[in-house]
Amino acid sequence: MAEKVLILLGTKKGVFIAESDAARRDWSLRGPYCNTWPINHVVADPATGAIYAGGGNEWFGPAVWKSTDLGETWTHSSAGIAYDTGQEPVKSVWSVAVSNGSLYAGVQPAGLFRSDDRGESFSHVSGLQEHPTRPLWNPGGAGLILHSLVIDPSDHDRIWVGISSAGVFHSADGGKTWEPRNRGTRADYMPDDQRYPEFGQCVHCLVMAPGGGGRLYQQNHCGMYRSDDGGRAWDSIEDGLPSSFGFPAAAHPRDPETLFLLPLNGDSAGRFVPEGKAAVWRTRDGGATWRDMRAGLPQETAFFGVLRQAMATDRLEPAGVYFGTNSGALYASADEGDSWTAVAQHLPTISSVETLVVEA
Repeated sequence: MAEKVLILLGTKKGVFIAESDAARRDWSLRGPYCNTWPINHVVADPATGAIYAGGGNEWFGPAVWKSTDLGETWTHSSAGIAYDTGQEPVKSVWSVAVSNGSLYAGVQPAGLFRSDDRGESFSHVSGLQEHPTRPLWNPGGAGLILHSLVIDPSDHDRIWVGISSAGVFHSADGGKTWEPRNRGTRADYMPDDQRYPEFGQCVHCLVMAPGGGGRLYQQNHCGMYRSDDGGRAWDSIEDGLPSSFGFPAAAHPRDPETLFLLPLNGDSAGRFVPEGKAAVWRTRDGGATWRDMRAGLPQETAFFGVLRQAMATDRLEPAGVYFGTNSGALYASADEGDSWTAVAQHLPTISSVETLVVEA
């Protein structure tokens, strides 16, 4: 049966969905959905086809939206997405992930919630907030947010989270207990004798490579890193990149050695693509070497950035790669980054990009 590819976009004014067939040459766009709420992250459950969108702000409050008809209609719930009385209120949902029939939501201020009824209600996974380092966590530029949520597909109790700017934390028991996993990642903004703390790093994006084996990649405020042991130790893989600073990373769906990045020019130099020339950087050897992929991307006066969740791959062969910009453009590659086309322009700021492949 023929396949259809959906690109799921979270934006500052709702959810948009781009669609194409498996050739991925011609795209249609629909939206906005979710009553134009600010949406930080949209994901799909491949097992059911349900789509979940997390978002909100101090005005709307936090919520997770759900669609069971590929985005045509939506409902939302905030039931249970709240801390105990007296704690700082939850402002918004920043990340969502589906695992083993459960739906997880990472929120601001940083914490984790789980739904076991497909998004109708949530309960607090309190072990993270109860970690002894919690009183010392400091917010990054966007606040104290849990933006990266990685769950091992082979062991659903193994969870990694990325928090700005507290670092990476790991649980091996479904969220009951947690430990920092930041050894080897820098905090350049700290005094020299504190550049490698146990926690307090500003992780920007955390992704898991396919195939098991504990391979993780991390784009940090202060470098690009790889771990081969589930985050117990990290090695720098930024040599060959134009900058050690960026936000998004996207893993190949089948090859653990292949990763896609979109570096920016630095934290204090404008946070746009270097020299105003857009490129996606690809490694085929786990970060030992990098190649810039530019064909079809703007090579002058391109002063956009790409946010931490706004790059993704699909599962087709060859893999598709997609990214959205903070100026509202969506780019797609159907050949693993070798060439690019603009799918959409002039959308609201794109906060997240994810994909879903379904039978047409």
